[in-house]
Amino acid sequence: MNLKTNFALLLMLISAILTSAQEVFKNNDLTITKLEKNMWVVETADNTTMYIIEGTKKAMLIDAGTNCEKLDEVMSQITKKPLIVMITHIHPDHAGNIKYFDQIYFHPADTVLTRMMNVEYNGKVNFVKDGEKLDLGGTTIEVLHTPGHTPGSIVLLDRQTGNCYSGDAFGSGQVWMQLRPNSPMKTYIESCKKMEKLMDQGINKIYCGHYPYVKKAYDKAYVTEMRTLAEALVSGTAPEAKPHPQKVSIGCENPMMVTLGGATIVYDPEHIK
Repeated sequence: MNLKTNFALLLMLISAILTSAQEVFKNNDLTITKLEKNMWVVETADNTTMYIIEGTKKAMLIDAGTNCEKLDEVMSQITKKPLIVMITHIHPDHAGNIKYFDQIYFHPADTVLTRMMNVEYNGKVNFVKDGEKLDLGGTTIEVLHTPGHTPGSIVLLDRQTGNCYSGDAFGSGQVWMQLRPNSPMKTYIESCKKMEKLMDQGINKIYCGHYPYVKKAYDKAYVTEMRTLAEALVSGTAPEAKPHPQKVSIGCENPMMVTLGGATIVYDPEHIK
């Protein structure tokens, strides 16, 4: 290998380092880091997460955090492209700042949550459906309906990069299934199976909804553990469960949790099947 080739490889290595994991913005509410080409992670002070994907014509903000002042102005620091605000599910830690945007996108099955939690939003609501594709210009984002955590939970697929942006559909180490309105565990199992199939077809990274806790993308093995654990709960063969320490207003009275490998499911023992 000659000197010219060595120098070229060194430049490529330096370029790769400079274009990955760069912190590009920070204030009291959040930190924005560039993870991949035209893709940023937004980590909030309360450990919620948003993602920004930029195409040649449009950009997409996935989720809207809990309480981030002037989030629209912050987004304009990252991209000047017209912004599609896509909400993976209507829980307040993922839809808390929708007020800053004129229109949002989410799955209609989560309208039950907007009523349950009295979500106020005066902008335009656009409903998305399973399999719908949104063209950002050179980047196509596909919607996959993955109910379980909520009735309208979705994940967003970028088949070109192999990325999936999953909100809380598969959790961030643990998935919460104890929340109302409860979905049968079998519904969640089917969502896991859909995700596993996609990961056999080229999706290889799952960027979760609470990235600060894990600082990585999940692989297929994680989803398989979640599915295996959920199946064990249904069949009554799961490892010994213990009480979950945290109760929330839309959760059950006595939540339980069970773990298999790197996967934990928090669930309502009265609503497994």
